[in-house]
Amino acid sequence: MRHFGISFIVTIILLGLAGWWGFNHGGSSGLLQALWICVVLGIMEVSLSFDNAVVNASVLRHWNEFWRKLFLTVGILVAVFGMRLLFPLLIVSMATGLGLMDVWTMATTNPDEYSRYLTGAHAQVAAFGGAFLLLVFLNFLFDEEKELHWLGWIEAKLGEHGTESLAVLLTLAAVFGCVYLVPEGEKLSVLTAGVVGVLVYLAVGWISSLLEEDPPAEDGDTTEAGVGAVVAAVSRGSIGGFLYLEVLDASFSFDGVIGAFAITKDVVIIMLGLAIGAMFVRSLTVFLVHKGTLDEYVYLEHGAHYAIGILALIMLASVKYHIPEWFTGLSGVAFIAVSLWSSIRYKRLNPA
Repeated sequence: MRHFGISFIVTIILLGLAGWWGFNHGGSSGLLQALWICVVLGIMEVSLSFDNAVVNASVLRHWNEFWRKLFLTVGILVAVFGMRLLFPLLIVSMATGLGLMDVWTMATTNPDEYSRYLTGAHAQVAAFGGAFLLLVFLNFLFDEEKELHWLGWIEAKLGEHGTESLAVLLTLAAVFGCVYLVPEGEKLSVLTAGVVGVLVYLAVGWISSLLEEDPPAEDGDTTEAGVGAVVAAVSRGSIGGFLYLEVLDASFSFDGVIGAFAITKDVVIIMLGLAIGAMFVRSLTVFLVHKGTLDEYVYLEHGAHYAIGILALIMLASVKYHIPEWFTGLSGVAFIAVSLWSSIRYKRLNPA
């Protein structure tokens, strides 16, 4: 439980703030309602982001203590206040041309209008996040250095013949598919958002290689061989890896923000509830790293990446089609559960 101690403390503080906010706006009933909604949103965020925690852990386990602490301190501030409060405000600000303070006033005094503007930008954000997440999945799928293959020879062949260039090509093809789905007036903005998602992914590797020199490879260390600049950049603690995880979190978090508006229109309660979930996702990441869970359950990382691949396709399809949040959440949980079962079966068959 020591890994989750800080999360419980932060949860108590945030629930106290939610109760105070609810009481000031609705008395005793408002207080109870605010507390309940915060708990529901926190649970929803954890369920939607479990695969995110597994991928985070797969990256963090190769980092030194300095970069781990930076991700778990500065990173959580960016995740809570940046991605779950400031990011949606910026989107509405760009859509309306209003300043951030004006958008904040809109969010707190006219939440229906704020929600309308935010959901109106869904296609563009989905194209950006879907493109980024699809590259995360494809570069994992095309990693020829993986020693274990969840899908057997099929995955081995994909790793043998797939390249980072092919991943970019397939992702751009998916973005063009999104452009075909949206109305004429949104085609350019959706295309731009998808291409920017690809560029941001590639920029992570470029920034890392620009600012840092690769350490000499140790004997038997093939971590950075053949998996592309981005994967090499995040395989150890680095500014590129830090940015990679923050953008990954942003791609996950926006769907949670949109889904939260189906529960409440109160932007403050949404931020507090999702912040609680984000804290537990970070704690879960630390738990997985310290317990060596990914080394013990060898297919868990595979399941998380396949869940990310499904989420990417769902986000890209959502530019036109409404995909229920419960389906998005359950699809990720299903991949995690099957990969966990496969890992347990693998341990039983290979006790050594």
